[in-house]
Amino acid sequence: MKARKLFFKECHLAGRQYHDADEVWEELHVGTLLELRRDFENRYDKDAVAVVFVKGIDKKTGEEDAYLLGYIPHDENTEIANLLEMGWTNIFECRISKKDEDTHYENQVHLTIRIKRNPQNA
Repeated sequence: MKARKLFFKECHLAGRQYHDADEVWEELHVGTLLELRRDFENRYDKDAVAVVFVKGIDKKTGEEDAYLLGYIPHDENTEIANLLEMGWTNIFECRISKKDEDTHYENQVHLTIRIKRNPQNA
């Protein structure tokens, strides 16, 4: 039987204290699905990959209810950034693997990133 997902990386959520994590903190749990998005506008990191929590779509406006939680650490984001730039936007599954509000901001949220099997090769 072929695996549906392959472990790729475990890392912390960088910059959590500077973004929207506090707004949705109570909704974030181990296992919560997050999105990885390339951030071309980030002036601090040319390979910036944002970590986003999407609550849903507003039924009235059709706009996404999304929160920037932070970023993949700059020393671990190049491969992900390159794949996202090449159009592989749905290749990754990112989930919270650890949440601990009693530690330093940079260690409060850890992420597990897996590569999903291409459905055409399932």
